[in-house]
Amino acid sequence: MSEHPDVIATRAAYDTVADDYADLLRDDLAESEFDRAMLDVFAEQIRRAGGGAVGDLGCGPGRIAGYLADRGLDVVGIDLSPRMVEAARRDHPAVRFEVASMAALPFGDAGLAGALAWYSVIHTPEERQDELYAEFARVVRPDGRLLLAFQVGDDVVHLTHAYGHDLDLHTRRQQPDRVRERLVGAGFERLAELVRQPVPPEKSPQAYVLARRV
Repeated sequence: MSEHPDVIATRAAYDTVADDYADLLRDDLAESEFDRAMLDVFAEQIRRAGGGAVGDLGCGPGRIAGYLADRGLDVVGIDLSPRMVEAARRDHPAVRFEVASMAALPFGDAGLAGALAWYSVIHTPEERQDELYAEFARVVRPDGRLLLAFQVGDDVVHLTHAYGHDLDLHTRRQQPDRVRERLVGAGFERLAELVRQPVPPEKSPQAYVLARRV
């Protein structure tokens, strides 16, 4: 089956910026107390439920997977970009990373205790978002957890230059109420939601949603 043009463009963009992206964001969590708080709650709930494999879906250079692994989780990172996976394996050699698409995850049905999509649903067009959430629901076991992070808004941003490179990448901001609808439709229930104001150079509010697979 042929790939959607947005998938090809997203892979090409992140292959292009992988090394500079990894360098720029390597220590970003140290300055992001809200990010750490949501990740810590996610990790605590996974541990409290008995643990199990956790998928970092759209893991980029592995900084979130590495953070969660340091907190005792059994993390597997997947990313569309081979160059991002190379950077992740280099920077976090103790964590397993694979090249794969979020639309066709390399996990069995109910194979994960939890999953997170950390600013990675933002490149999938509106008309295919429901399919993405259905795939998340397929791989997360009943009572498992799903953590999402995304920019809040209604617009589509076309990036032509970022991280020191020319590229062609679309990012789609999301509305929390629409995300909640998609979660419920896919078989999740919302446990917690946080929306914070932007911190420069961010240009829009940032949202985090923690959900349980029912």
